[in-house]
Amino acid sequence: MSKLEKLVEDLSALSVLEAAELSKLLEEKWGVSAAAPVAVAAAAPAAGGAAAADAGEEQTEFTVVIVDGGDKKINVIKEIRGIRADLGLKEAKDLVEGAPATVKENVSKQEAADIKKKLEDAGAKVEVK
Repeated sequence: MSKLEKLVEDLSALSVLEAAELSKLLEEKWGVSAAAPVAVAAAAPAAGGAAAADAGEEQTEFTVVIVDGGDKKINVIKEIRGIRADLGLKEAKDLVEGAPATVKENVSKQEAADIKKKLEDAGAKVEVK
């Protein structure tokens, strides 16, 4: 097994909490934001699908990203727990405090809009990609 395959395997085994901690450590070590790699990773499939977009296809799957938890983080954490029932209180808190972070991926346009509205009403800054 190559070093890269081993690294991918190890990263796949991380919990959300561990991934958030890894993100913080990498930001401190190299002085980069985790938002940039996410944007690049999201842009790569879009570039490959540019020909499909030219054919008139509309984006059907969206990713909701929390950019900032805002001043009322407790309200935002409650909304995150309502949106993502798979997260415990600590994981939801870490997601909000680790912003920018992906809240939910591959959702419909309507669901993305609903999630964005809920989080913004709670005080967060949110982007839909």
